[in-house]
Amino acid sequence: MATSDARDVRDVERFDLETDVLVVGLGAAGAAAALEAAACGSETLVVERASGGGGTSALSGGVIYLGGGTPIQKACGFDDSPDEMFKYLMACVGEDPDEEKIRHYCDGSVDHFHWIVEQGVPFKESFYYGTSGEPPTDDGLVWSGNERVYPFNEIAVPAPRGHVPQGNDAVGHLLMRFLVKAVERSPATLRTDTRCTSLVADASGQVVGAVLRTFGNEETVRVRRGVILTTGGFINDREMIRKHCPKIAACQLRVGSEGDDGSGVRLGVSVGANTIHMDAASISLPVTEPWGLKRGVLVNGLGQRFINEDAYYGRLGEYALFRHDGRAWLIVDDACFEQPTYPREIAAVGESVAELESALGLPDGSLESTLALYNRHAEEGRDPLFQKLSSYVQPLATPPFGALDCTTGNSLYAAFTLGGLEVDVDGRVLTASGDAIPGLYGAGRATSGVSVGGYSSGLSLGDGTFFGRRAGRAASGRQRGA
Repeated sequence: MATSDARDVRDVERFDLETDVLVVGLGAAGAAAALEAAACGSETLVVERASGGGGTSALSGGVIYLGGGTPIQKACGFDDSPDEMFKYLMACVGEDPDEEKIRHYCDGSVDHFHWIVEQGVPFKESFYYGTSGEPPTDDGLVWSGNERVYPFNEIAVPAPRGHVPQGNDAVGHLLMRFLVKAVERSPATLRTDTRCTSLVADASGQVVGAVLRTFGNEETVRVRRGVILTTGGFINDREMIRKHCPKIAACQLRVGSEGDDGSGVRLGVSVGANTIHMDAASISLPVTEPWGLKRGVLVNGLGQRFINEDAYYGRLGEYALFRHDGRAWLIVDDACFEQPTYPREIAAVGESVAELESALGLPDGSLESTLALYNRHAEEGRDPLFQKLSSYVQPLATPPFGALDCTTGNSLYAAFTLGGLEVDVDGRVLTASGDAIPGLYGAGRATSGVSVGGYSSGLSLGDGTFFGRRAGRAASGRQRGA
């Protein structure tokens, strides 16, 4: 990847200003880091490249992944515990999950919910069934992952953990409005329209400052305790995508603001930071909205099923793109068809399965044999191959038959990156040898967080704010529990 050049402190003639903690980027992670650093008594400066805070967090649905027995879970009649949340996340978030991070995240989740409420964020104690992300209502709790489907429902007791600030539809902007207001009320100083273009390091490798640019004017800032990078991911850097995660270049929707250009990753790399899971991404394929469409079957280019269709749409997208090159169709019959919530092309229609198979250009007999096997077991309400919930299992036998297009060329695949700087549980940025770089911290999508290859809605806002707070405390010299 292209790197930013670090500046040697010996080449800095003078510092224009000083602060204890510098936070770079004012999305959810940056706000949490700034609030905690300021609460610890550190003089805190926050710089944001845009004209106001928010970033990608403000563009999001606003779902925050929290659990372990929050007041909203209890009010809605759901039992949950940190241990069940931990078992689910360890199984769900991809290969090589960071057990220590996940343990801290789960154990501290209830307290973190209370902290979010303390910032003024409102939640309604009500549950909405039937969507995999933010609800179309002001309800405060949703299913936002794979908790209730196979194999995860056999690993951990299912519980919904998608906590949604009270509003309608996408409410990321509402969440960020409250967090930015909290930053403005705090002792922290906020400067907008300001970029961090370089880090300043001394001969020992410690980060001791940064170079800032505001409307073409350059300033250097001495940082006495730590710089915290909370700049977002790299979905909008085409060269980094090409090098690290080329398949997502085919996705039609890149979920990210202009600032998700990898700048924070490059800043870290310039002073020796290691990057991990750079090939990981969240890929949403919202083909089974409304949920009645889960009664269909998702097939690949060989006409074969490859997943239980009741899985979270992020898991559907990851499997379809990364394992089947984005060649997939949802097969429905007249009895189970519903109008898709998201725009969706109908790739083909046939009065028979054979006719549909031919229209899609699938191998002869492939779709026919797939549906014959599926229907045989569906007559008994079973799905022995993929263990789809019985409530979504019914024979597909009522013509006409249709195929909803789930190919990358003709379908909405929404992507954002999950890899980034390697950090420990307190946000310390690490080198390839596992040593912490003195004076450098990170949180949010600029880092590799809880999700390293399997996603549930709300994890970015959840772990970004949770570990942003820990980074703020660590940079201030405080390591009390979350």
